[in-house]
Amino acid sequence: MQTNPTHTSLVAVGDSFTEGMSDLLPDGSYRGWADLLAGRMAAVTPGFRYANLAVRGKLIGQIVAEQVDVAAAMRPDVITLVGGLNDTLRPKCDMGRVRGLLTEAVERLAPSCKQLVLMRSPGRQGPVLERFRPRMEELFVTVEELAARHDALVVDLYGAPSLSDPRLWDVDRLHLTAEGHRRVAEAVWQALGYDPEDTEWHTPMPATVPPGWVARRIADARFARRHLLPWIGRRLTGRSSGDGRPAKRPDLLPYDR
Repeated sequence: MQTNPTHTSLVAVGDSFTEGMSDLLPDGSYRGWADLLAGRMAAVTPGFRYANLAVRGKLIGQIVAEQVDVAAAMRPDVITLVGGLNDTLRPKCDMGRVRGLLTEAVERLAPSCKQLVLMRSPGRQGPVLERFRPRMEELFVTVEELAARHDALVVDLYGAPSLSDPRLWDVDRLHLTAEGHRRVAEAVWQALGYDPEDTEWHTPMPATVPPGWVARRIADARFARRHLLPWIGRRLTGRSSGDGRPAKRPDLLPYDR
C-alpha cells in the first residue's frame, strides 16, 4: 500500500494559471488547482500551511522580481513554479531572456524547499496554440533541463490529451475550467507521491457532437469582443490584467478552506 508523503507547507508561484482563473467561486474569487491541491494536502497533514503568490498577467521577469525571493524566504516543503507562458504569447518575445530568467528563478527556489515542482503547461487545441507552439516547446525544453539539474519534479500537462480539449477551457480560451483545474490538481498530487484519486485525469473526455458552423462563429465573435480585443488593447498600451493586484494568499498560513 502506498503511503502518502508528509509535506507540511506549499507555496505557489506564477501567473493566472496558478492564481486559478477561470475556476470562479460564488463570491467572485478564483479557486484553481493550487487551492484544490492545498486543500487535499491539508486534509492529510494537520497544521498544513499554504501561500499563493500568483498574480494574473505576470511575465517571468515580474515573477522573478516580485515572487521568487518571497517564496524562498518562506522555506516551505514544496514550491510550485509555473511562468514564462505569458511571455511566449507576446508578439515580440526574447526567448533567450525568458530562459535566463526561468533559470534564475529555479536556481533561487530549488535550495529553499524540499521539493520544487515545475510544469509543462497545458495547451488548448486551436490556431493560437499552433502559432505559438514553437516558443512554448522551447520553454518546456528549458523546464526539463532545469528539473534534471536541480532535482525538481516536472508535471507534464502539455502531453495530457485531456487538457488540450477545448471543453476544458473557459470562453476566454486562455484559462482552464473548474474541471480542468481539478485535473491539474490531481496531476500534481500524484507527482508528489500521494495516493491517486483519479488515475484517468489525463485521458481524453468522451466524444460529443461538435457545435455547428453558426454556433462556432457566434462563439468566435463573442470571444473577440469580450476577450481578444481587450487583451490586444492592454498589449498596445503596456497594461496588464494584474496591474496593482496583490498576491492571492501572500502569507504562509494554515490552510483554512
